[in-house]
Amino acid sequence: MNFFLTIILDGLIQASWLFIVALGLTLVFGVLKILNIAHGSFYALGAYIAATVVTMVAARSLPPSVGFVAMLISVALIASAVGLLLERGLLKMFYGRDEVVLLLVTYAVFLILEDVTKLIWGVNPIYATQPYELFGNLEFAGLYYVGYDLVLIPISAVIGFAIWFGLNRTVIGKIVLAVIHNEEMSVSMGVRVNRVYAVAFAFGVLLAALAGALTAPKISMQPGLSSDVIILSFAIVVIGGLGSVEGAAVGAILVGLARAASVHLMPQAELFMIYLIMAAVLMFRPEGLFKRETARRI
Repeated sequence: MNFFLTIILDGLIQASWLFIVALGLTLVFGVLKILNIAHGSFYALGAYIAATVVTMVAARSLPPSVGFVAMLISVALIASAVGLLLERGLLKMFYGRDEVVLLLVTYAVFLILEDVTKLIWGVNPIYATQPYELFGNLEFAGLYYVGYDLVLIPISAVIGFAIWFGLNRTVIGKIVLAVIHNEEMSVSMGVRVNRVYAVAFAFGVLLAALAGALTAPKISMQPGLSSDVIILSFAIVVIGGLGSVEGAAVGAILVGLARAASVHLMPQAELFMIYLIMAAVLMFRPEGLFKRETARRI
């Protein structure tokens, strides 16, 4: 019994931060219709910024709670600014062109950010473990876990619910959904679509960087971090359905459980299991488990 509970908890811990990353990716696609290849780089950027802030706080012998709050605030401010600058200064010049062009542009941003992180932080691993001690160790059904890992589960649930509520129960969310479903009609009704684009892209970048900040105390920051994350997040949004918040949640849980089960039962098949689930979903549901509603053209 404990063995299966271990797999479930490990899977949910994996799914928690993957859900936040995938949520940003699916939101950007839903609004801007862009498959953002650079999304993993924003995750890595958030992780590196968090590591820098945590190291500065630890050097001043401040408590871990200060480092935790400081890294979240700094990452939120910097990531939002980077997202706005990229959307206003680069992406908006390519709107209306072929989708492949935008795909190549985001791939170029990915390559640039990879080199920028190497120039700023170098190629040696960086650690920021201070916040990892914040919640101590917890016992659950006879199993011992680091409290920080378990706290990520409710944090991701709160973020997911907040975004779902914002999209479906607020005026701003209704405007964003209107742009998602029918951009031309939204323009005719006076919606400033370009402003919605900028906010949506900046918020997507913020979510990716926030996931990076939350996982920074758990991992070592080093080159190549963004590549692994973008592969997993793409798998999640393909499984769940591009543009769907609910799909991102279900896809993250499936991928998290698949990774956890593979690690415990067959480590060599970890990536294979994820691709197997993705292939099985695409065979029967090419649009993903939660297809986003589209307007029918007559």
